[in-house]
Amino acid sequence: MMVELVPSLLRQEINRLSAQDQRLDGRGQFEGRDVQLEVDCLYNAEGSAKVVWGDTIVFAGVKFEIRTPWPDRPTQGSLMCGAELRPVAHRKYEPGPPSPESIELGRVVDRGIRESGCIDMEKLCIVPGEKVWGVMIDIHVLSDGGNIFDAAGLAAIAALRTSIVPAERFDVGEDHTLKVNGTPIMASFKRAGGRFVYDPSEEEELGGDERIHITLGDEGHLHSLQKGLKGVFTPSEFAEILEVAETKCTELRKMVAEKERN
Repeated sequence: MMVELVPSLLRQEINRLSAQDQRLDGRGQFEGRDVQLEVDCLYNAEGSAKVVWGDTIVFAGVKFEIRTPWPDRPTQGSLMCGAELRPVAHRKYEPGPPSPESIELGRVVDRGIRESGCIDMEKLCIVPGEKVWGVMIDIHVLSDGGNIFDAAGLAAIAALRTSIVPAERFDVGEDHTLKVNGTPIMASFKRAGGRFVYDPSEEEELGGDERIHITLGDEGHLHSLQKGLKGVFTPSEFAEILEVAETKCTELRKMVAEKERN
C-alpha cells in the first residue's frame, strides 16, 4: 500500500508545482542539472569516460576484439553496447541476470550511436571474410539519481571518441585512434505534471508519465527517437522539445570536443 501511496502523493505535488511553472528541485522546465565529464578514467579499457550528471554517476568503457565477420557482411565489423544496473546504483535494482531496464538502456544508447553512422563498419575490417574488429561498449551505472539515459549516452560517445584500437596487441598493425565521424548526443524528456521537462530527476521519473529519448547528430539530424511507457505527445509538443534538444545536444557536444582536445 505504501509503495502505491508514495508515487500518488508525489504525482499530486508535481502537478501542483507544474501549474505554477515550477519543478521539485527548483529548476525551470527545460533546465538541466550540472554535468561533469571525464575521459581516460578506466585503466583496463581502450577508451573510457565518467559522467556525473546531478546525482547520477555513469562509467562507460570500450574494448576491442578480433572476430569472424557475419556471413552476410564479410567486410564489416560489429558494435555491441551493454548496460549494467546493479543494487549499488539504486535500491530498486536487483542482482541477477540483466533486467529489462538494463537491456532497454543498452539498446537505446546503442541505437543512437549505430543509426548515426558515426562508426564506419567497413573501416573495422582487417581481412575480408576472416577478421574484423568488434567494438564493445560497457556501461555501468554507479548511482541512479534520474536520467541515466542521457548520462550513459554521453559517456558512451565520449569513450568511443577517445578510444585507441589495440592493433599491436593482436599483431595486426600499429595502434591507432578509432575513427569516429560525428558525436551523436541524447536528450531525454519526461511528462511531469502534464508537461514535458528536460533531464528528469529521480522523483520526476517516479511520479511522471511517458518519456522520450532523442539522439541528434552534429548537423541536428534526428538519428533515433525512443518513446517509453504509455502516453502520447502532440506535434506541437514534439516540435518544442526537439528545439530544446538541439540546444542541449550542441552544448554537450562541445563538452566532448573540449575533452578530446585536452
